[in-house]
Amino acid sequence: MRTLVKEFGLAVRDLRAARARSQEQLAELAGLSRSYVSEVERGTVVASLDTIDKLARAFGLAAAELLAQQDARLQKPLAPPDESALPN
Repeated sequence: MRTLVKEFGLAVRDLRAARARSQEQLAELAGLSRSYVSEVERGTVVASLDTIDKLARAFGLAAAELLAQQDARLQKPLAPPDESALPN
């Protein structure tokens, strides 16, 4: 199931990967722990506005731009289920 928290985490992960940064590098730039960045990326924690701002600044973005990345992910349609995995 898609949630805002999970989609935000995936947007952070995708941006980090696109910029060839490790979780440790992003964490250092944002002033966060690597484990917290991992939790954000997995969608297991709800990032505060302060955290969103720190992550955005680490990417050289405004918080609104980072949130727009997450919104763009939510606008994409879900992939259809793999019919070969369905029971006969």
